[in-house]
Amino acid sequence: MGKADLIVGAQWGDEGKGKIVDMMAQDYDVVCRYQGGHNAGHTIVVDGVRYALHLIPSGVLNPKAVNIIGNGVVVAPGALIEEMKQFKNIEKRLFVSDKAHMVLSFHAQIDLAREKLRGKNAIGTTGMGIGPSYAAKIERVGFRLGELANIPKLVDNLLEYFRVNEVVFKALNIKLTSKEELGAELEAYAKELLPYMTNTTPLLWRYLEEGKKVLLEGAQGALLDIDHGTYPFVTSSSTVAAGACTGLGLSPKDIGKVTAIVKAYCTRVGNGPFPTEDFSEAGDILRKNGHEFGTTTGRARRCGWFDALACQYAARINGCDEIALMKLDVLDGFKKVKICIAYEKDGKRYTTLPENLDDIKPIYEEHEGWESVKGVRSYNKLPENAKKYIKRIEELAQTKVGIISTGAERFDTIVL
Repeated sequence: MGKADLIVGAQWGDEGKGKIVDMMAQDYDVVCRYQGGHNAGHTIVVDGVRYALHLIPSGVLNPKAVNIIGNGVVVAPGALIEEMKQFKNIEKRLFVSDKAHMVLSFHAQIDLAREKLRGKNAIGTTGMGIGPSYAAKIERVGFRLGELANIPKLVDNLLEYFRVNEVVFKALNIKLTSKEELGAELEAYAKELLPYMTNTTPLLWRYLEEGKKVLLEGAQGALLDIDHGTYPFVTSSSTVAAGACTGLGLSPKDIGKVTAIVKAYCTRVGNGPFPTEDFSEAGDILRKNGHEFGTTTGRARRCGWFDALACQYAARINGCDEIALMKLDVLDGFKKVKICIAYEKDGKRYTTLPENLDDIKPIYEEHEGWESVKGVRSYNKLPENAKKYIKRIEELAQTKVGIISTGAERFDTIVL
């Protein structure tokens, strides 16, 4: 039986997973997404054409690959249908778990209303309803995609859910559609999506038993994990490697090579602690050169220097075999580049990630910069200072760097 290789974000998301999955997917038969929703976004550039993916696995750009959206994903039916329109002839290349929970319009309304009520303590969610959908799943009152097979029953169940929550919905000013409008909306979803739906777990088992090469693709990053991230400023799903098992129906023994995706610097979207955030001109340069604006929301990302403690933590919790170091070219032109090698708080020095990151001060190690690595595709052609920077990251993260990205294009990549 084959193994499923795994790609996982090892920072706060937006690390560049899409490019690596797209590149690696050319050599895989099956690519699977296992958690998150359309709040995630992968930007992939192929032959100068930019694709923005939110739910469909990045393997969709390999015409030979099968793509699976697993049960751990929460799916906004309308968003998925719209995304599918970008691609032709995917009928036999896309399978969606009938166990995946739906994100419906009232989920998004709840999300936005709660964020507004939190005021200055807002988490900084995308407001797309991901959290409320996952919450309903855990409360056992959610709605699965497979329920689209029986629209009258689904409509009745939704109306009963609205009745039970009427007081809460009124307090949050949630506007609900009529029974007729709801039925018509769900019928449209069913017409488009039912042909793609199946129980994806035994399907994936079969592919592994047949020796197919399988790649698993995560969304967001390890530091946004619901259990192991910077809670409560996290996402609503399990973003670490273990989440791939529950999100697809695999056992730990099914997992093969684990690749951690990290930027050569750090970014974060939304609120929450970010020890190496840079508020000077350097942070602005990183944002501009790295085009650091959210694929899904367009929000400007907070930018800062590479955090070795966070990377070491993420590499360990994910059992990473190697690091894919992304966007090295964004550091081009800096006279000095920094790596956070420790934290300080109340006179105490930390060399591992502490539980509480509030009021943490980063301790930096400075390295000489370099002129340009843009488009370099051979390790030997990298500037010596860039090589030293990479080597230092390996030492601090205690994980080897196996892939280096030097540009947005698929093949602006060095594989060691």
